[in-house]
Amino acid sequence: MTEFPAIVFTDLDGTLLDHHDYSYSAASPAIKILKSFNIPIILASSKTAAEIAPLRADMGLSAYPAIVENGAGLLHANCIPPTDSGADYRKIRETLNNTPTKLRRYYKGFGDISDAECAALTGLSPDAATRARQRAYSEPGLWSGSETDLHAFLRSLSEHGISARQGGRYLTLSFGKTKADQMATLCQNYGNPPVIALGDAPNDLEMLQAADHPVLILNPDAAPFAIPINLSNRITRSTKSGPAGWNETVLSIVSSLTTQAKGA
Repeated sequence: MTEFPAIVFTDLDGTLLDHHDYSYSAASPAIKILKSFNIPIILASSKTAAEIAPLRADMGLSAYPAIVENGAGLLHANCIPPTDSGADYRKIRETLNNTPTKLRRYYKGFGDISDAECAALTGLSPDAATRARQRAYSEPGLWSGSETDLHAFLRSLSEHGISARQGGRYLTLSFGKTKADQMATLCQNYGNPPVIALGDAPNDLEMLQAADHPVLILNPDAAPFAIPINLSNRITRSTKSGPAGWNETVLSIVSSLTTQAKGA
């Protein structure tokens, strides 16, 4: 088996991608360095396989798998979607529509809006918005009700095995698999090298906790959230936001790892 000096798992929106224009150009120097050291870069996002596949190809990362829909599914290496029947998504939508009307009205998921409405809501291009709605495993949406109603809404869904995760913008419903769950499996496939993980939102915390080198990317647009003490004591925080922060922290960590390897 090929030995890898490290492996990178990275969130996209607000982390590797700029939160406003979805560009990763500021992170290009670090991506180039990672490739030169044969360090796999695994994209891990709430995005769908249909969204991630062209982005992964544009970055030159199609040889690596990607974690899609917040860990609810995988896009395999060199694979073109669709790769799943979408049975999980249909069950989520059916359960969602069977929740009490007084609670259901406060949740607007991607399945409740058109491609054009999705483009306006997310800032995505029309084609990208269409891909964002090609879901197989999870349903992102916006909650507009009270905290009390939210707890009741989530209790209702949990009776059917559906859990929710709050990302930087959306409350995403799924059957519970996380980015960290998928990360553990993929690490084994790559021989369990040191793990660098980068994220900016609460739904990245489990992934960061499972990493050897966790990185929290500054996101000035997101609401503050609590960091577990056992993670806060060892996390690296970027001083820049988005891909610029990604670039600075990855370059620093890789420099440290390669220096250690030379001295070993």
